[in-house]
Amino acid sequence: MSTTVSTKASKIERKWYVIDAKDKVLGRVAVEIAAKLIGKSKPYFVRNLDCGDFVVVINAKHVQVTGHKEKEKLYTRYSGFPGGLKTKALWQIRRDRPQDIIRAAVMGMLPKNRLRHGMIARLHVRPEANHEFASKVQHTA
Repeated sequence: MSTTVSTKASKIERKWYVIDAKDKVLGRVAVEIAAKLIGKSKPYFVRNLDCGDFVVVINAKHVQVTGHKEKEKLYTRYSGFPGGLKTKALWQIRRDRPQDIIRAAVMGMLPKNRLRHGMIARLHVRPEANHEFASKVQHTA
């Protein structure tokens, strides 16, 4: 009779992946990134541990959106003070901080629990093709 072995935090192996977002649709690339950060494809995946991998996203500035989202999609943030609601369109964010577009899309796809902060900390988004993690990367997705 075999017994089920529980996954231990010390047995989790983390790999590095590079994902090129150039000319890919935002939602589709965000799903791919979120799955790697969560670790859903690993055979020892459990929901109560952070089993995910490191992900480096390059060419974030060149990610595509469908329809009229470039001008109509709004990102809001609130300072907590009266009159502190700020909104920016997607084209403004792409001009100023293009890595925030992918980070916000992935953040919405991660589980809303204590593990979320550790998962998003392993996401490295770069606006162009150059990155400093070339020596660590094992896989290109």
